[in-house]
Amino acid sequence: MDYPMIHICYRVMDLEASEKFYHDAFGFEVSRKKDYPDGRFTLSYMTSVGLPFELELTYNYDQDQPYEMGNGYSHLAVGTTDLEASHQRHTEMGLQVTPLKGLVAGKPRFYFVTDPDGFLVEVVRSS
Repeated sequence: MDYPMIHICYRVMDLEASEKFYHDAFGFEVSRKKDYPDGRFTLSYMTSVGLPFELELTYNYDQDQPYEMGNGYSHLAVGTTDLEASHQRHTEMGLQVTPLKGLVAGKPRFYFVTDPDGFLVEVVRSS
């Protein structure tokens, strides 16, 4: 039996700011969006070009306090073939970016970018 990845969901405080962040920083596009006024929430699904996996952004109308992130270090990961150029681009965009990192000595393999709600996006060298 197969279980392909479908989506990951983040609950966000400002849907437009989150959509803009994922579009500007990573090129994600809104693939579908559905407002549920009776349920008092909106779902926005964003995809990376050519991939079926989606990022679901859930905006609850009545949420007035930021969501708790916890300490589990949960994150979304994306790949890039030019880690250094990507890091420079995100830094120049004024995003909250960690230094380039590696798990052991040698060439850096990843860094993290923080989205408007505090969620981490790991950017990993894919080659």
